[in-house]
Amino acid sequence: MLVLGIDPGTASTGYGLIREDEAGTIIAVDFGVVRTPSKEPLPQRLRQIYREIRKIVSLHQPDSGAVEKLFFQSNVRTAMSVGQGRGVAILALAEAEVPVSEYTPLEIKQAVVGYGNAEKHQVQHMVRALLNLDEIPRPDDAADALAVAICHLHSYRMQDLTK
Repeated sequence: MLVLGIDPGTASTGYGLIREDEAGTIIAVDFGVVRTPSKEPLPQRLRQIYREIRKIVSLHQPDSGAVEKLFFQSNVRTAMSVGQGRGVAILALAEAEVPVSEYTPLEIKQAVVGYGNAEKHQVQHMVRALLNLDEIPRPDDAADALAVAICHLHSYRMQDLTK
């Protein structure tokens, strides 16, 4: 199964694609970020995020998508703009008929590290280890997106076992 994980944002939206092989090994297929210029008006930035995610979906044809749920921060303006980026990411997946799941930061940390209050660097080190990469994926948003995808793959496995 090929999974596309998305760490939403307006300035930088991380994406990460992983695949599980026949032996159960998780492999990183592609990862990176969609960056938007801060001087651009928000509608143009959202359009760019949407178009880039659609390109990634068209290129890789993932079986499933996973998006990090919005974690409300003290800055309402930031939360609103992240929510808008999240919305266009979900729309891009939905229009391509890719099933979408959503996970909280706590669920992602629990799935990747085994501890819901893990720190960012712990998650990044586990992403590197689980994907057998030489280095921690950069930038941070790409590593976070890979963590979202790993969380989804683990959750999917658990759902499959309970059927």
